[in-house]
Amino acid sequence: MIWVPTKTFLQGAKTSDKYAMPREKPAHLVTVDGFFIDATEVTNKQFKEFVDATNYITVAERKVDWEEMKKQLPENTPKPHDSILQPGSLIFNKNVNAVVNMNNYNQWWTWKIGANWRHPSGPDSTIEGKDNYPVVHIAMEDALAYCKWANRRLPTEAEWESAAQGSNQNTIYTWGNSYDLLIESANTWQGIFPIKNKSKDGFEFISPVKSYKPNSIGLYDVAGNVWELTSDLFNVNYYKELDTSKPILNPNGSNKSYNPQNPYQVEYVMKGGSFLCHESYCASFRISARMGVTADSASDHMGFRTVATLEMLKEE
Repeated sequence: MIWVPTKTFLQGAKTSDKYAMPREKPAHLVTVDGFFIDATEVTNKQFKEFVDATNYITVAERKVDWEEMKKQLPENTPKPHDSILQPGSLIFNKNVNAVVNMNNYNQWWTWKIGANWRHPSGPDSTIEGKDNYPVVHIAMEDALAYCKWANRRLPTEAEWESAAQGSNQNTIYTWGNSYDLLIESANTWQGIFPIKNKSKDGFEFISPVKSYKPNSIGLYDVAGNVWELTSDLFNVNYYKELDTSKPILNPNGSNKSYNPQNPYQVEYVMKGGSFLCHESYCASFRISARMGVTADSASDHMGFRTVATLEMLKEE
């Protein structure tokens, strides 16, 4: 694990960031105590060790419980066909030929029965020979179960940004402020999203950990590759509601989830973007970028990394 020293820094979008979203503003000073963080996203090998030791079954491997699911949906939502309630997860549709509306993400996402961390593209796929790839199709419950087993926890959003900044000072990207360094610094989409990925960086989809340069303190893939879960609740208005008269000490996020685009479900913050990020769509390879994800969601571009305090490591 990598030590991230205590520091005060500007969390949120920088004024020079042309891709910044309203939910990333205003930037505000925070002070985050030192902590340890994984150098890489949790890999297939690491997650398999956890599953082998505990016989854990991930959310994507379980049949959907309609009685539980409907509690999170508008009243009188009709029950979908039983085929939809089979174990599975979301995967990126690699055969998109045209897009009518970029706000309709259903055009490039597909629910795939049998997709899970062992079979990331569906039942005919495998992670054999991919020990050093980040584990995907991980829901919040799965990440927390791994953390409990490993005596770790998920980072707060502020901790994640502190680690992503490294020794830099208030930069837009993990490597600095130059967009031109993106292709050599992160696994993202090159080409026309979501129709054509030119794969100029050598990877069309997910890549092994440590395939790109680390940031200034030795963290790999904090930008791109797969989204990373944090422990913070996602609230689009959170930054606007803060008292910014002085630095906020060790913030752990909003006390409520709020996303007007998904008002019925609790969402958590995920950070870092993924191999699907492109400047024309989400540009979430920026440090301040923040996206919401429901606790039971999993997909082929979502993973996590863990953190620990010195006290937690002393317990081992």
